[in-house]
Amino acid sequence: MTRTILDIHILQNVPPSNMNRDETGTPKSAYYGGVRRARVSSQAWKRATRKRFEELLPPEELGVRTKKVVEALAQRITAREPDFSGDAVKLAEIALKSATGSSFEVPKRKSKNDDEGTAVAEAKYLMFLSRRQLDALAELTVEASGGGDTATLEKALKGKELKALARSTVDTRHSIDIALFGRMVADAADLNVDAATQVAHALSVHRSDIESDYYTAVDDLNEDSETGAGMIGTIDFNSATLYRYAAVDANELQRNLGVGLKDDESPSTPTAKAVAAFLEAFVTSLPSGKINTFANHTLPSAVIVKIRERWPLSFVGAFEEPVPKTERGGYLRESCLRLTRHVKSTEREYGLDGDRTWVFRVGDETSELKDLGTGVTLSELLDQVQDAVRERLESGA
Repeated sequence: MTRTILDIHILQNVPPSNMNRDETGTPKSAYYGGVRRARVSSQAWKRATRKRFEELLPPEELGVRTKKVVEALAQRITAREPDFSGDAVKLAEIALKSATGSSFEVPKRKSKNDDEGTAVAEAKYLMFLSRRQLDALAELTVEASGGGDTATLEKALKGKELKALARSTVDTRHSIDIALFGRMVADAADLNVDAATQVAHALSVHRSDIESDYYTAVDDLNEDSETGAGMIGTIDFNSATLYRYAAVDANELQRNLGVGLKDDESPSTPTAKAVAAFLEAFVTSLPSGKINTFANHTLPSAVIVKIRERWPLSFVGAFEEPVPKTERGGYLRESCLRLTRHVKSTEREYGLDGDRTWVFRVGDETSELKDLGTGVTLSELLDQVQDAVRERLESGA
């Protein structure tokens, strides 16, 4: 079967900033092509993308990644039964242990200060469950507990049929973010979800040096005779033109999400909508590190989207030799020229120049990219990509 893979290539200018720092507070970097580049980790941009989902998608389409999963389930149990007389926290712990095979315990930091014994047990690692999965498990817990009795619930979950049902509640109807980014359940490998999305570390197309901002703060209540700063410090930062890349395997995404559940929608609709949501979120998101300090709010200057049939393909090789600044300053114009040449050469030699391509760009500096594909606005890009993915999945292409 021919695959449907979405490649997303982005060029984005970022002014002085510290979006993603290491343990010393310094902006992350990497050596590529023999020089030091600015770097933003894939994890940081995936987190930013997930946060953008909260503005683009309804809550029921998203998941919750937390160690406090017992507390989250207990809240849903009591929300379903406001007059519930049972111990919702204990019931939630029993249900989750049966469904995921995980163990839960009160963290030491909480147990030391818990004189009344009310601290809630937590998972030993972050657990990723969709809100629909938590709701389904809450409903099963309420019904199987016979009104809130823990012994009744424990006995019921020893039965193979109910235990399998409990496990099924956390292994079906995955949220969009779980289907895209995957999930690992350390105590139950069969509950793992393979990610349908790969996100590269963003790299500057040029050499990027780290600078330091020395700052002082004045004590507002100082008298005129009291000189000197109330506080001094330094913040490291850099600025860069970044190349960003991500790939979405639409076939894997459909396997994770399942087909459409509504009578009036096609089987591929959930996947097509999820692809469009990821595309918009990835394009418009920005890691929020030190954002109040630098206000580095920018959007991409160029976005190239391709539908692949065989394998994903990054074009970072266009920038293995660092891009020099132009006579007028800046890196974007030369980056677009380099990228255009690299794309045409690579696709020609590998026989990939027939893959469907869209180009969304801003400004004259990006004009070199216009011949790579169909020129679109952002809204047109989202609509056309969504339609193309739906058509390909339905046709089996």
